[in-house]
Parts: sequence; C-alpha cells; structure tokens
Amino acid sequence: MCLAIPAKIVSIDGVIAKVDMMGNERIISIDLVPEVRIGEYVLVHAGFAIGVVDDQSAKETEELLLEVADAYAEGE
Repeated sequence: MCLAIPAKIVSIDGVIAKVDMMGNERIISIDLVPEVRIGEYVLVHAGFAIGVVDDQSAKETEELLLEVADAYAEGE
C-alpha cells in the first residue's frame, strides 16, 4: 500500500521544491509535475510530487491523517 501526503509548495528551484508538509519542511522533486506553482498543494510520495490537488482536498486529507494518527496513539 502506498500513501501520498499533501504538501504546500513554499519555494521552487528548477525541479526541486521546498514544501510545508503538515508543519514540517521537506525538499522534494517536482519533476513529475512541472506545472506546479508556489502556494499550490501537491501529493508527495517517496520524495516526489505525484500530482496537484486543490486546497480543500489537501486540508481534508490532512485532517483524516491526523484522525488516524490520534486513533493509533489511543490504541497503543
């Protein structure tokens, strides 16, 4: 199973971008989505942006991921 996490593009330098991923900054490749712009959300898997998503979808996904993390923490 694969998981892609939404991240907001903070800066772009060629095919490399700095993103904000739920409060954590990461460096990723945007080689697969060269049309992306600063401020947009992308789905990130294994250090690569694999698609562009709208703000609402990104925020809903982040909320769901946090719910899963909370449920997992309660079950330990």
